Amino acid sequence: MLTSYKTIKSISEGLYKEKGSKFIALAMPVTNTDEVDDEITAIKKQYHDARHHCYAYVLDYDADVFRANDDGEPNHSAGDPILGQIKSFGLTNTLVVVIRYFGGTKLGVSGLINAYKSATREALEKSSIITRIITKHLTLRFPYQSTNEAMKLVNDLDIKITNQLFDNTCQLDGDIPVQNLELAVEKVKLLNNLGVEIILIES
Repeated sequence: MLTSYKTIKSISEGLYKEKGSKFIALAMPVTNTDEVDDEITAIKKQYHDARHHCYAYVLDYDADVFRANDDGEPNHSAGDPILGQIKSFGLTNTLVVVIRYFGGTKLGVSGLINAYKSATREALEKSSIITRIITKHLTLRFPYQSTNEAMKLVNDLDIKITNQLFDNTCQLDGDIPVQNLELAVEKVKLLNNLGVEIILIES
């Protein structure tokens, strides 16, 4: 079971220069394709005078969603080298856009591959790489008299509460590390068998 993944904490920048051309790599954390589109649109607007805005991204906990875009450079000379660096760092939920200012001298396909790879590598080397725990959302419902047992579950299983309601019928919404979910189900079943009324709902 996949329990964690690596991504970057915040935006970082790399720079590579070759024969007058300048390659600015911007690496940033993203969580979905909408965020990717927004970031690329903003970067193209900010660097509107650049010749190319090539990019690659990897999404999802198991890194199975990815795309590379050459943005007018020769096929596989820009997007693939960027993507290759993201994967070699073992990252997901990560977007890298490399902005190229053309210097007047063609670099050839091998030169472009090296430039895009080098700019991306520098951006990722300068980034703060973090490990995030994969969580699952759940809800605990229980009568008020079961509050102590419910809160013990929250503490023992490292559940991060996102919403709570205490009334005659109480409810706790939270995120649990995915590796603790099976144990949570077992503990709730055991408590139910002991006469403690708690309902666990996965969402």
